[in-house]
Amino acid sequence: MQEKTKAKIESSLTVLLVSDLKKSKDYYQHALGCEVTEFWAVRDDFGLGFKLIQAEDINDVKPNKGTWNTYAYVEDFSSLDALYDEFKSNGAIVNMEPEVSEFDWGAWKEFSIKDPDGYSIGFGAAKKK
Repeated sequence: MQEKTKAKIESSLTVLLVSDLKKSKDYYQHALGCEVTEFWAVRDDFGLGFKLIQAEDINDVKPNKGTWNTYAYVEDFSSLDALYDEFKSNGAIVNMEPEVSEFDWGAWKEFSIKDPDGYSIGFGAAKKK
């Protein structure tokens, strides 16, 4: 049987309905360091990407409860720490301070921030034994 070839996905965007498009664009640009256009807010060549859409009704803005709306992986602990320091110094809303969880394979460190509408964005990195 011949194996089917799959096309490669280069990047993806998280689509977020927001209550105030201008405020959200400013936050993603200044606090998170994203390149913001009329089409998207992206960082690190789409390593982190969002499509921000003005909600017609504020009741349509519904961040996930108790978990992230998006999650991004970072290369290592020092890169994660640098990212956290950058976000914090830029005025990002810290939702969860960096925490380390130990596993038999190594450790996982993560933190999260929130945007003005309460969407949670997690960031994490692994450290193998």
